[in-house]
Amino acid sequence: MSFFGKVRNTINLLKSVDLDQLQQINKQIDLSEAMKALGTLDDRQLKGLMKMLKTKQQKGEKELPPTDADFYNLDLKLTKEQRELQMKVRNFMEKEVRPIANDHWNRAKFPFEIIEKFKSLNIAGVPYEGYGCPNLPFLMEGIIAQEIARVDVSISTFFGVHSGLAMGSIYLCGSEEQKQEWLPQMQKLDKIGAFGLTEPNVGSGAAGGLETTCKFDGENWVINGQKKWIGNATFADVIIIWARDIDSNQVKGFLVRKENPGFKAEKMEDKMALRIVQNALITLTDCKVPESDRLQNANSFKDTAKVLRMTRAGVAWQAVGCARGAYESALAYTKKREQFGRPIASYQLIQNHLVEMLSNLTAMQTLVFRLSEMQDQDMLTDEHASLAKVYCSMRTRDVVSRAREVLGGNGILLEHDVARFVADAEAIYSYEGTKEINSLIVGRAITGFSAFVS
Repeated sequence: MSFFGKVRNTINLLKSVDLDQLQQINKQIDLSEAMKALGTLDDRQLKGLMKMLKTKQQKGEKELPPTDADFYNLDLKLTKEQRELQMKVRNFMEKEVRPIANDHWNRAKFPFEIIEKFKSLNIAGVPYEGYGCPNLPFLMEGIIAQEIARVDVSISTFFGVHSGLAMGSIYLCGSEEQKQEWLPQMQKLDKIGAFGLTEPNVGSGAAGGLETTCKFDGENWVINGQKKWIGNATFADVIIIWARDIDSNQVKGFLVRKENPGFKAEKMEDKMALRIVQNALITLTDCKVPESDRLQNANSFKDTAKVLRMTRAGVAWQAVGCARGAYESALAYTKKREQFGRPIASYQLIQNHLVEMLSNLTAMQTLVFRLSEMQDQDMLTDEHASLAKVYCSMRTRDVVSRAREVLGGNGILLEHDVARFVADAEAIYSYEGTKEINSLIVGRAITGFSAFVS
């Protein structure tokens, strides 16, 4: 290039340079050394450097898609009123629960102050008719379970035990007098319920092997035994206790009040999951319960099973909420977290994990949506609920595992929420029927053979 050509190019270069900015840069680095270093780079290295710089310049300017896990727009199937309730619950969870969830989970403490705030949602006993209950479709009970679990599975469990298992037992198995006494107060969350079926030695075998016994002495029912893993039991006003009648060998249900003589609830410590839930070991020692507090329409385990069938769909929805919370947390993280000058969401391996998570989540969402539609159409069977519980709890495990994977080392820190979802998914996998038991229920339905050991 001629001398005049070099001068002309230099003048044009100077016109494009912000001299004030150049001076600022010169204060931070030695420009002459920087120029020497740049001069040693080959074309490929220079192109890579420019690509990185352009990415930096564009950061914050590109409008990214919203972090939303409803990929097939199932929300559009809801009515306007149903959608409003869904968002009301979501906003409540984001405002009132998310800011305190990790702290309380870490300390294994329950945020009792939220019970009073929960009352404004008016969502306890969602599908029940009368007694102050909303009488909404079972679909909305599922949507609500998902929204609560999307932020915290422990709070979802607290609510599911109270609204589903405890209120459901009274609604399905109680006398009219018992319903009138308890359901209006429980619907308002003025009284809190718990559900005692599982025992230290009896979990999956509850149908025929309850060790907790009851016997009518002519005046009261006398209950003896232990219950384990009973959520809410340390502070509940009423606990539904299921016991085997010594005389008839049939399972009966009882409304055991926290002040009943012979009732003791001890908080279980050192859990790795659902740490906010106050699980208790209940000991009943000659606990006397009047006939008026026996669930009048609970005369065998078949009646207990009605309650479990009704609530098992809610647990499948809860699994979806857990997976959704983990996926959305992970997706948001990958858009912000940078490595090698780019958000990690822009890398192929990360996108593969995200798509696998979304695939599982979308399949789970469509399954539970149809499940609740069947429940509202009175088509739900044990095997329908069991299949949903099996599939969703398994897939949730996979989703939270991948969420932890894309967060790398940060995946084990509570501050990013994913670690909490990973741990809580393990509890969902086991309760309300293990994978094995629910698989056998479905297997019996599709083959006609029972593989249960008698």
